[in-house]
Amino acid sequence: MLAMGGGFLLAATQTGAADSPSTVREGGIVRISLPGPDFDYIDPALAYSSAWYLLDTTCARLMTYPDKPPPEGLRLVPEVAADFPKISRNGKTYTFTLRSGFRFSDGTPVRASAFARAIHRTLAPGVNSAGAQYTGDIVGAADVQAGRTTTAAGVVARGNTLVVRFTRPILDFAAKTTMPFFCAVPPTLPADPEGVGAFPSAGPYVVTEYRPGERVIIRRNRFYGGTRPHHVDGFDVDLRATSGSEALDRVERGEADWGSALATIYFEPGRGLAAKYGVNRSQFFVKPGFTLRHVIFNTSRPLFRNNAKLRRAVNFALDRKALSRAVTNSPLAERLTDQYLPPTLPGFRDADIYPLERPDLRRARELARGNTRGGKATLYVRNSPLPLAVAQLVKQQLTGIELDVEVKAIPGAALANKLVAPDEPWDLTVILWVADFIDPYQYVNQLFDGQFIGAYGDVGRFDSTRYNRLMRQAARKLGPERYRAYGELDVRLARDAAPSAAISIFSEPTLVSKRVGCIVLRPALDLTAACLK
Repeated sequence: MLAMGGGFLLAATQTGAADSPSTVREGGIVRISLPGPDFDYIDPALAYSSAWYLLDTTCARLMTYPDKPPPEGLRLVPEVAADFPKISRNGKTYTFTLRSGFRFSDGTPVRASAFARAIHRTLAPGVNSAGAQYTGDIVGAADVQAGRTTTAAGVVARGNTLVVRFTRPILDFAAKTTMPFFCAVPPTLPADPEGVGAFPSAGPYVVTEYRPGERVIIRRNRFYGGTRPHHVDGFDVDLRATSGSEALDRVERGEADWGSALATIYFEPGRGLAAKYGVNRSQFFVKPGFTLRHVIFNTSRPLFRNNAKLRRAVNFALDRKALSRAVTNSPLAERLTDQYLPPTLPGFRDADIYPLERPDLRRARELARGNTRGGKATLYVRNSPLPLAVAQLVKQQLTGIELDVEVKAIPGAALANKLVAPDEPWDLTVILWVADFIDPYQYVNQLFDGQFIGAYGDVGRFDSTRYNRLMRQAARKLGPERYRAYGELDVRLARDAAPSAAISIFSEPTLVSKRVGCIVLRPALDLTAACLK
């Protein structure tokens, strides 16, 4: 999604110092502080906030990511599914076969009906689930949303077999099932617009109490039948922090073991976390995350249409380091990049395509010569200080290739609509891209496949017959072949087609108390794998 709002990412990133099995302490309660204003629901059909960190401990999914450091921790693997799904040749039908042994916390077995119910709860009338954006293309979804039926014709659950049929090819549904929207839920769980509280779950832990605005109590699921590592007895979550700053203050005072806050708060100079604790040692961790900042070219407009040389010229002309300094208060806050895949994804190849530390104006001018097509460009940007600072720097830097850029500031609420409007006269924009789930499809196909023109994906309207074919071929692959194909395609796109200019990948910081061990970052702390020292 465009980072006008935000998604919460749960794919594993990196571990800190490993804990040997002999030093891992079993038991104890992890204390968590979350800002109440940022917390919406504990119901997986409705949660779209920091609640995802908690639901990761209670959720049993068809597919998941291992609780391991990368690259293993970012490779999609079956969890409740016995294997990868069977996908029809037209990409419209997925067939999952479930493994036995998973049970809900009330002891009942997990069948395919548990996942069918999860899907139908996102479509239930009046619920307004954010998950409907991922289930709305299922055959019969519209009938459920309109209240004409309670089950979609495209969702068939029989015993341990789940079949999901779509109205169009969907090539990333296996990865989508890693999101909490698709957690196994009891087949009779009602769909409540206000959200349900405590209910049986099939993951390592279960919510035993939820008081909105006050607390969440999570304890072990004694019937858990999976293999995820889980060491502590549970989590006591305090929702009374009024801000991310207060949550971090509680961790620093030892009143909480982990808290959630916006990344910028961790890097505030006055907080001085790096100086106090060091980086990536035992308490304060900073790893590459999954939010991409890039300059997008509108390839439907005359300036950049069929003009890869100019798009590449801009990539060589940009001073990525200066652009980063304009918006961050710490060199730890983001990692410069010239490619679209996050560097922690399996298959990523660091190809060193464009300069990261300083521009290469000689190469940029060579490519731009004869290709500036009048030398005028319009850059749309959000009307707030930091995006405007970046835009003004882009304008200044592109004078080096004799491109005169006019910056137009657009109110945030209107910018997204203007960017997807087909006749809006913009040539450049600077946006953030945040994925709700971690799969290379989200960073390649969603951003540059012509089928997503007009949606919050292919904003630049890049539509290449050649690259569309290559992207869709990569999307049909599974396992190691998928990651290898996307790693190669990422390099080819950035180097040859250059549909946008990647600038940076945001860092994901984590702060824990002295008590916490078994550190796995996903990108915040992997609560399920955590232990207490």
